[in-house]
Amino acid sequence: MSVTRDAKMQSPSFSEAKKKRNFLSPEKKFQIFLESQSEKTPVGEILRREGLYSTDLARIRTQVREGALERLTARPGPKRKTVAFEDYEALKSDLEDKERALAEQAVELAILRKKTNGGSGER
Repeated sequence: MSVTRDAKMQSPSFSEAKKKRNFLSPEKKFQIFLESQSEKTPVGEILRREGLYSTDLARIRTQVREGALERLTARPGPKRKTVAFEDYEALKSDLEDKERALAEQAVELAILRKKTNGGSGER
């Protein structure tokens, strides 16, 4: 038995028979999912044709389910944007500076109105 096993391991056909990893596009995965859900073609036939295992199909089904749940739970409207903490702090200090300047101008306006009798236009 070990002689045949060693011969198989040394033969080029054994090394060539090693399956290369098959990368499927999202569209192809979805097509396989849809086809496996229909009753027309047996699942075993689909798996043989595509060179997949049943665990691969289970993984595809899980991915489709998660993707569907993610899209269906998303709320309509624009997505909230996140800002880096440093940017947030810079914007916050800028806002405080502008609020301080606005308050100073409001005080100056009040003083000018008192000097001109309330801004009635009499001079």
